Amino acid sequence: MNLDDFSDLIQRPDGGVRRDAEERRERLTVPPGALGRLDELGEWLSAAQQSVPVRAIEQPRLVIFAGDHGVAELGVSGRPAGGAYELVRSALDGASPVSVLARRFSVPMRIVDVSLDCDPELLPESVVRHRVRRGSGRIDVEDAISAEEAAQAVRLGMAIADEEADSGTDLVVLGDLSVGGTTAAATLVAALCGTDASVVTGRGGAGIDDLAWMRKCAAIRDALRRARPVLGDQLELLAASGGADLAAMTGFLLQSAVRRMPVILDGVVSAACALVAQRAAFRAPDWWLAGQVSGEPAQTKALDRMALTPLLDHGVTVGEGSGALLALPLVRAAAALAAELPEREPETAVDGEEPGPGTQAAALDGV
Repeated sequence: MNLDDFSDLIQRPDGGVRRDAEERRERLTVPPGALGRLDELGEWLSAAQQSVPVRAIEQPRLVIFAGDHGVAELGVSGRPAGGAYELVRSALDGASPVSVLARRFSVPMRIVDVSLDCDPELLPESVVRHRVRRGSGRIDVEDAISAEEAAQAVRLGMAIADEEADSGTDLVVLGDLSVGGTTAAATLVAALCGTDASVVTGRGGAGIDDLAWMRKCAAIRDALRRARPVLGDQLELLAASGGADLAAMTGFLLQSAVRRMPVILDGVVSAACALVAQRAAFRAPDWWLAGQVSGEPAQTKALDRMALTPLLDHGVTVGEGSGALLALPLVRAAAALAAELPEREPETAVDGEEPGPGTQAAALDGV
């Protein structure tokens, strides 16, 4: 498998349709610029849908990739190593922030166990049936997964994207549930952006103290030494420093762009996977929105590199897809305004006749 092949498969949203949407916006009763960034969102959706006026978002879907990361054994997370199962269980039971928001916004939630470190019998078959492996290796001293497992995970993500597109999903809210995932994500971002570990090391969704931050920074530094030699191959990079869940998310993002299915990114994990995907297919980011600022420096670095400006900055650090889900009502509002605001009545002459170019010329001749 060569991820560079996606470069020929992904096209940008329709530029001609976007120009038509911009021209329609100029004719609306609300003055241009009065709706701020909502205008831009509506035009982007029109281009993605190839529709003027834009269609309402009718079938959004929350898709969450879950996995455990061996690097969590070093005490780099606010949660215990192998603890992602508890996060998944809480989401399934409706007791996590993302499940509360999904329920309130009437958005179906799909959780995909890619590499949880737990017995599969503990979770529903619909969640665990796609698992690639149990947990991932410690990226500071070994590869997270094998090259074969990385390819399998990417294909899994592609298959999930195809399933969603085929079922009529018209926009995806992307999330992750992991322990140690932000360490792997920061490593990927640092490697792809050519920065030091200290520049990308954050405190994670659960929050860590200064001592844990130093351990995390050291783990990313050591993982970077192993990541840099394989920068030329995105699949090898995901195998060495990412993990099965991050590889699956990367495949999902790439195939979603192939299928012209817009995606709202959440925090640092989805941003890191998006950066890997951009390295493979430079047009792919045109199909994504950055939902929110998570406060993770690696996320900021990745979004800057992809020229994606977050929609929200509410200080939400919980992860899981919660921040991206909070951005969904804003995107829906942009679609509704672009589609439903009336256009101005055409201007007419005083005598009720449409003024034409000859009318203005005759008036000038009589001056």
